[in-house]
Amino acid sequence: MELSLSRLRMLRELHRRGTITAAATALHYTASAVSQQLAQLERDVGTRLFERRGRRVQLTDLGVLLAEHAEEILASVERATQALEEAGETVAAKLTAGVWASVASGLLPDALTALARTHPGVEVRTRELAPEETAAAVRDGELDLSFVIDYSNYPMTWDKGLERAVIAVERVYAAVPAGAVPAASVMLAELAEHPWIVSPARSHFGQAARLACQSAGFEPRIDHEVEEQATAMAMVAAGLGVTLVTDLGLALRPPGVDIVALGDALTRTVSLAYRTTTARRAAVPLVIEAVRTAAAQKGLGADAPIPVQPESLGLS
Repeated sequence: MELSLSRLRMLRELHRRGTITAAATALHYTASAVSQQLAQLERDVGTRLFERRGRRVQLTDLGVLLAEHAEEILASVERATQALEEAGETVAAKLTAGVWASVASGLLPDALTALARTHPGVEVRTRELAPEETAAAVRDGELDLSFVIDYSNYPMTWDKGLERAVIAVERVYAAVPAGAVPAASVMLAELAEHPWIVSPARSHFGQAARLACQSAGFEPRIDHEVEEQATAMAMVAAGLGVTLVTDLGLALRPPGVDIVALGDALTRTVSLAYRTTTARRAAVPLVIEAVRTAAAQKGLGADAPIPVQPESLGLS
C-alpha cells in the first residue's frame, strides 16, 4: 500500500472541516478535485473511508483512524524537513507565505530580493489571502508563515499554537478628497459629516475603522464598502467620501487625495506568524530578518517611533 501525502492532507482537512467544499477551499482546490482524490485514497487503502450524509461527509471509523494517523504523518514530514534543513551546510528551504495587497507591494519586493541575494537557497512562495484568513491557514499547515495584523483598538485573537515576530508598526491616516481638509491634522470627529468608504465589518480593518469612529463619538455614514485600500482611495479621489489608510497603503495614493494625520492615536502592528513546530526551521528567522529590514528602511521598524508624519513626506 502506497499512501499519497497530498491525499492524506485532503483527508485531514475533511476530518477537520466536515465537508468536501470546506476542505477544498482550505487547500485551494476545486471540490471535484478533492472528491476524486479522496475516492482514489479509498481505492489505495481498499476500504470505505467516508459516507455521505446529505451535504456533509461522515468519516467511517477507519476513515477517522487514518485521518488521525495522517496528522502524525504530516507532522513527522515537517520535522524531517526541518532536520534536513538543519543538517545542510547552507540553508536551503521552500516556504509558502500568506500575504495581502499592501504588504505584497510595500515590503515583499525589497525583502525577497535581498533574501535571494544573501541566501539563494531559501525560496519563498506567496499566496494572497484576506488578512483575517492567514493565521488559520498557518495553523492548519496550509502556509508556513503569514503576515497578520493587530489594530491598537482591535487586537486579533491569538492562537496558542502559533508564534509571531513583530515586523512593523504603522500609523493610520485619514485619506480625504484634495482640499477637503485644509489642516495638516484632523480629529476623527471632524469627519463625522462626511460619507465614509470602509472595509466590510467582517474584516479587521473594517472593525477597527468603525470602532475608531464610535470612540470619537459618531457612527460613520458608510456609503461604500470595499476590500482594498487602493479601491477606497480611488473613490476618495472621485469625491465619494473619506477613508482611513495605513503607511503601507500610502504608495497606492492616486492624484486627488490628501493624506492627513489623525489626532486620534490609531496604529496597526504587522507581524509574521508561524507554527511553534516551525520555529526551529533555519529559514524562518532569515525571512523574518529580511522583512524587518525592508520595514525599517521605510521607517516602520518594530522598534521605530511613530512613523514619519505625512507633512514631512509631502503628502498633505
